[in-house]
Amino acid sequence: MKKTPYHYLYLLAGLLFPVFLQAQNLARPVLFNQAWSFHKGDIPGAEKGSDNAQWQTVDLPHDWSIEGPFSEEWASATGYLPGGIGWYKKTFIADAAWQHKQVFIYFDGVYKNSEVWINGHYLGKRPNGFIAFQYELSPYLNYKGKNTITVKADHSEFADSRWYTGSGIYRNVYLVVKDPVHVGLWDVAFSSPKVSAEKAEINVKVNITNSTKNTALIGVKVNLIDYTGKIAASLQKQFSVKPGSQQTEFEKQINSPRLWDVENPSLYKLQVQLSRNGKQIDVVNQQVGIRSIAFDKDKGFFLNGKSAKLKGVCIHDDAGALGVAVPPEVWVRRLKILKEAGVNSLRLSHNPHADYLYDLSDRMGFLVIDEAFDEWEQGKNKWVKGWNVGTPSKNGYHQYFKEWATRDVTDMVMRTRNHPSIIMWSIGNEIDYPNDPYTHEILNTGRNPQIYGKGYLPDHPAASQLTVIARQLAKAVKAVDKTRPVTAALAGVVMSNEVGFPEELDVVGYNYQEYRYPEDHKKYPNRIIYGSENGMQRQAWAAVDSNEYISAQYLWTGIDYLGEAGKWPQRSNGAGLLDLAGFKKPEYFYRQSIWAGKPMVYIGARELKIAEDRGIWSHKSVQPVWNWPANSKMRVDCFTNCQEAELFLNGKSLGKLSRSAASSNIPSWEVAYEPGELTVKGYNNGIEAGSYTIKTNTGASNIQASADVTMFGKNTKGLSQVEIQITDKNGNPVFDANNLVKVSITGAAKLLGLESGSTSSHESYQSPVRAAVHGRLLAYIQTSGKPGKVTVQLSSPGLTTKTIVLTVK
Repeated sequence: MKKTPYHYLYLLAGLLFPVFLQAQNLARPVLFNQAWSFHKGDIPGAEKGSDNAQWQTVDLPHDWSIEGPFSEEWASATGYLPGGIGWYKKTFIADAAWQHKQVFIYFDGVYKNSEVWINGHYLGKRPNGFIAFQYELSPYLNYKGKNTITVKADHSEFADSRWYTGSGIYRNVYLVVKDPVHVGLWDVAFSSPKVSAEKAEINVKVNITNSTKNTALIGVKVNLIDYTGKIAASLQKQFSVKPGSQQTEFEKQINSPRLWDVENPSLYKLQVQLSRNGKQIDVVNQQVGIRSIAFDKDKGFFLNGKSAKLKGVCIHDDAGALGVAVPPEVWVRRLKILKEAGVNSLRLSHNPHADYLYDLSDRMGFLVIDEAFDEWEQGKNKWVKGWNVGTPSKNGYHQYFKEWATRDVTDMVMRTRNHPSIIMWSIGNEIDYPNDPYTHEILNTGRNPQIYGKGYLPDHPAASQLTVIARQLAKAVKAVDKTRPVTAALAGVVMSNEVGFPEELDVVGYNYQEYRYPEDHKKYPNRIIYGSENGMQRQAWAAVDSNEYISAQYLWTGIDYLGEAGKWPQRSNGAGLLDLAGFKKPEYFYRQSIWAGKPMVYIGARELKIAEDRGIWSHKSVQPVWNWPANSKMRVDCFTNCQEAELFLNGKSLGKLSRSAASSNIPSWEVAYEPGELTVKGYNNGIEAGSYTIKTNTGASNIQASADVTMFGKNTKGLSQVEIQITDKNGNPVFDANNLVKVSITGAAKLLGLESGSTSSHESYQSPVRAAVHGRLLAYIQTSGKPGKVTVQLSSPGLTTKTIVLTVK
């Protein structure tokens, strides 16, 4: 079996059921994703089965918006992709063994305004498209025939978000069968109040639901099991559980604990067992970690008592061609690449994310900010014709905030509170953006005119309301978790300072306001400040690196994303270190040169005139290309964390430069272009530590490709991510190649999508043909689990064809 560096993480992501459910019976929750029926458009009476509509068979997760087409009639904010109404239904047979059990259906996320029925009985509505929820099916199940679950998702207000959200049942669905006496949904809380290298105290709270009419004598046993299978702690008690719900608590000291951190994310299995009359009736298995976190107003952030800088990126949910229905393997690949750049923290913008992403963060060693909202009870601008162009939409979650916010933020915290990766709960992003919608007289002071230029707008809601709502949300968070600080990402600190909003937070995030750090640290000496959203300029990181009291920077953004676009034809945002396909951009290498510990070196070339006119952040002007007009005057920039860098053109040294002495720590050479091979070598203490080469290509000739996984197990779906590169006859990448590449598949697999990384292409993501960008494409191939060979053929007119074989056995 071919094993990639993250092969086993794929297995963990694909084979281990998400532990967020916590309340597993002896039979674990069943993925309920297969063979649903879908209809796009409204169907009056569909919940009663009285329709004659045309339905198509789909597997979940499913995002209908990504099927397009892209059109200027939709909104730039949501990627110029359609919303609408969609219906889903699934028919199943109820097992006779369920008749004395409780049966639930769990949705990890439905966008949005979901309504659910079972056999025509209305179960409920959940407006928020990012929140997980569960309904009980038991009272309405038919044991003498078929049962039908029907789901309606209403995304008619397509311009309802500032970024692409997708539409439909875009996350996993599970069927959960429970004993009437059981551990309820999210009803185990694990924490480690005191931690050192020598010992740790753990605390486990278990809430038990008794759905019968009688008191039940229940045995509760808690095991903490290390990675070798050894029981590190075992506790048990017996007590009477009255009808309703009742909590019990366990405490234990662990000697020589294996601590979770970003370099060695050691995990334990927490097992909670319930028994009645000596028979096990329920078991919860959850991965947990022992670690301590602390924020200090003067010293920054500490993990397990050690000072650490949070080198973070913000990320959205989508993955380009796949929309928001993203298999876990895609995020494994993306997170691995980000980790190699030195990224150790993620801000999940601006909503709770898919269940598996928290598991991956635990296993791969990322510190996480989990974020609840992008707006509160007043709507923000959602641009329709391009950012800051025309009249914006005001549709969005604010319509449901007053009724649902406390419940939504509570559910967010309970769902993920046992993940060691999570270090902060964010109750909002840029809620205080001046005049969008809140306002204050301080805006007339003229400070920071690029944001506050409109000044005070008395017809807008008063900023004082921010403090009231922040207090409400912080209280809701602390009611279910006091082990982590509450934060928010502030865009208008000057305004928020006037109304006391920051004082409602434990830790205060500043978006793009590094210039305020020294002043506010002095003026508010008890405030803990960090950078919650930041640009990629060197000085933005210097504000963190040079100030002990600033613990973090979160770049906007880690990966390009759909939506928040400019004017048509742009339909995506290109602010990431990685493009939509997860390919590295020059910005990635620059960040790696600042953050990574492993030696690295990279070069990009641009014509000298362009270099003089533009900064390094124009990724189109600093690329690994060595094809230029004869006698061009070139500037070659080197991104490296090595002490010195030496450039060679066709084997001849053009000089060795010190990184520390270079402007912005970027060694640069002026070079007269000549075709051939350009190589840079990095040195530490005079010893070569790495090299990077770009070559003149002779034009597109071949297709090369590599699959991250080629061997798959049977009876389960698998995903192969195939990186496609157009090269010349010598195997050199052809950066400007834009050939149309066709993917043809023979065997039990299908193409989920082709991604080029383009932010403006309107090619259908359902097509097997796509134009390369910078000579590259990424193909997502999903195997069905049926044993046999799968042949993937990559072809393009005038290029040699490439074939890859996948094996399922």
